[in-house]
Amino acid sequence: MRIAILGGTGEVGEGLALRWAFHTNHDVIVGSRDPERARSKAREYETELDSRGVDASIGGFENAMAADRADVVVLAVPPYHVGDTVEEVADRLGADDVLVSPAVGMKREDDGFHYHRPGAGSVTRIAADAAPDDVSVVGAFHNLPAGRLANLDRDLGIDTLILGDDPDAKDIVSMLAEAIDGLRALDAGSIDNAAEVESLTPLLVNVAMHNERLSELGVRFQ
Repeated sequence: MRIAILGGTGEVGEGLALRWAFHTNHDVIVGSRDPERARSKAREYETELDSRGVDASIGGFENAMAADRADVVVLAVPPYHVGDTVEEVADRLGADDVLVSPAVGMKREDDGFHYHRPGAGSVTRIAADAAPDDVSVVGAFHNLPAGRLANLDRDLGIDTLILGDDPDAKDIVSMLAEAIDGLRALDAGSIDNAAEVESLTPLLVNVAMHNERLSELGVRFQ
């Protein structure tokens, strides 16, 4: 399967790219608004993997070209760019493609981080509203600690919650999630539940900020 990570040069994008290239045989493509930056980061990821004995070929392209080459497109972009990014690549998405949204709206105040719920109800809903009608949208990877995800020396042992209205698309994303060692996918229902899932992220950030030993905090449901 070909996975394009739009915003694949950022922290979450880096972690997902490295983990999928390290743990699976799926083709990984890094997307960016700047194609040269995408190619540069792709080479950087290849170098990191090569140092660990993994011969991976990672492509780097401008976002629309990356989306055009993929079966699954991950929107690892800031929440305020999600809608625009989907619209920019919409004509490169096919009916069999799956669009994945991990973005969370947050705002920082003096007492910590808080969930910034958009008017649409959630960032995942923004992605779904912007996507073509025949493209399935799944929310996933919202609450992953980016630093821990990108550090291949770290065991994960955490969960990611999967949201969506298309059961087949959720199954695909769950499969991709669980292909990463130490990551478990749990079904959290429809996109209407996305706000509850997204709002966990600022809670985790606040706990991590106030507890040094939990600086790369994730969630495990037991």
